[in-house]
Amino acid sequence: MLTPLTKSEWNYSKAAHLLNRAGFGGKPEEIRTLADLGLESAVSSLLDFEKSKHQADAMAWIDDTGRLDRLEALKKMGQEARKAQGEAKSTLEMKRRELQREVQKEQQKHLLEMRHHWVNRMATTTHPLQEKLTLFWHGHFATSIQKVKDAYSMWRQNEVFRKHAAGNWRHMLLAVSRDPAMLIWLDQNQSRKQHPNENFARELMELFTLGEGNYTEQDVTEAARALTGWTYSRTRDQFEYRSLMHDQGSKTVLGRTGMLNGGDVVEAILTKPQAAKFICQKLWLFFVDEEPESVVVENLAGQFRRSNFELRPVLSSIFSCQKFYDPSVMGKQIKSPAQWLVGSVKMLEIPLPQPASVSTMLKSLGQELFMPPNVKGWDGGLSWINTNTMVHRMNFVATLVHGSINPEGQEMTKRRDARRQDRETRRSKPAPVAGWARSEKSIDGLIASFEKRFLAVPLRQEQKATLKQTWGGKSIPDEKQLRGIVQFLLAAPQYQLC
Repeated sequence: MLTPLTKSEWNYSKAAHLLNRAGFGGKPEEIRTLADLGLESAVSSLLDFEKSKHQADAMAWIDDTGRLDRLEALKKMGQEARKAQGEAKSTLEMKRRELQREVQKEQQKHLLEMRHHWVNRMATTTHPLQEKLTLFWHGHFATSIQKVKDAYSMWRQNEVFRKHAAGNWRHMLLAVSRDPAMLIWLDQNQSRKQHPNENFARELMELFTLGEGNYTEQDVTEAARALTGWTYSRTRDQFEYRSLMHDQGSKTVLGRTGMLNGGDVVEAILTKPQAAKFICQKLWLFFVDEEPESVVVENLAGQFRRSNFELRPVLSSIFSCQKFYDPSVMGKQIKSPAQWLVGSVKMLEIPLPQPASVSTMLKSLGQELFMPPNVKGWDGGLSWINTNTMVHRMNFVATLVHGSINPEGQEMTKRRDARRQDRETRRSKPAPVAGWARSEKSIDGLIASFEKRFLAVPLRQEQKATLKQTWGGKSIPDEKQLRGIVQFLLAAPQYQLC
């Protein structure tokens, strides 16, 4: 087993690290509450989101009824457009084109709403690990609306990730394999026994479960045959098995032979020790560091298999072990754009900007939710930081701290954009910096307090000297100057780490 952290080693800074990695960070009082629980209870409080006695209260802040109703209406519009598509008469052709334009417009609108809704959910949930895992699975099973072209299906896939976030890996694989968005994304809906499509079979093994080099081309071919018949109904927007499309012949996949179907392919994969190693390594890379020791992966994989592929025990071991809290790990992970934005909103104690602004921010920073760059998802790590994205991060800091919505810091020339900016600026709220400084009596105490609130890595002495030189008068800085200090901290290299 991994060596667990001792009770005496648990403290505020380690609680802050746990909340950063297993969530999106938090305010000092939230971290203090987690620290006071002790390590075991702190980890359990994050992991047991399905069993929480406060589950009803935890979900009270979110009501998807209206959103699902709108997405249902959007789905029906798309069905009407497809129904009219095959008609020959010119009047019906015009109706089809009009419907298509309307559907495309509505799809874009709902994409912005969905993205904003999910980011706001990350920022306000009482179960941050559930949303952090949903984000992990979105990157692991990377699916893009650019090809799926259906907001309703993308939202339902997001709910699949959330439902199985820390549950059973077998159940997760089966659910995702039958998910309409995934079936479209990897062309499984086009697979027939006469012409099996290998896209999903290949990515199931290469990207989702085993990794490159741990299967053969023959395994891909045979798995594609076994998966024929797994498709979906466009009218009902749900998974459907069609026996007439399924290849009923004998196949051999990863050493397993018989008249295999899609479920048998998943079972054949799970019998391979590499499957447990693969997902445990991916979890370690996401939550801990990029260089897991082989003995650590073997240890976690063994635990994973013994628990019949339950994810919670593995996650509990990760969040409880000494390695997770090692100085070589704490404050060394580059924040993803979603982590950066959600954490900033939480620690600044401000509402999330409006949907268009959130989408602009995420796109500029390199992580458009519901639109990963390819089937491999986002590379993460150092890829999050380059000259352009750092400039955007610094510009967005000003946006969030001062409460003005013009993320790029650029002049808007179009009247429509200018009107939108005016509306959003009036709705935005600056960070309540004065309240955080109320009890501080000196610039040194103020810097230490703000450093504790915002940074996982301490400021360098020259950075502190710059702050003192710029804002260090005989009294505590005024509100405008306080915002300047906060902006300085959030633009610092240390703030990009967690």
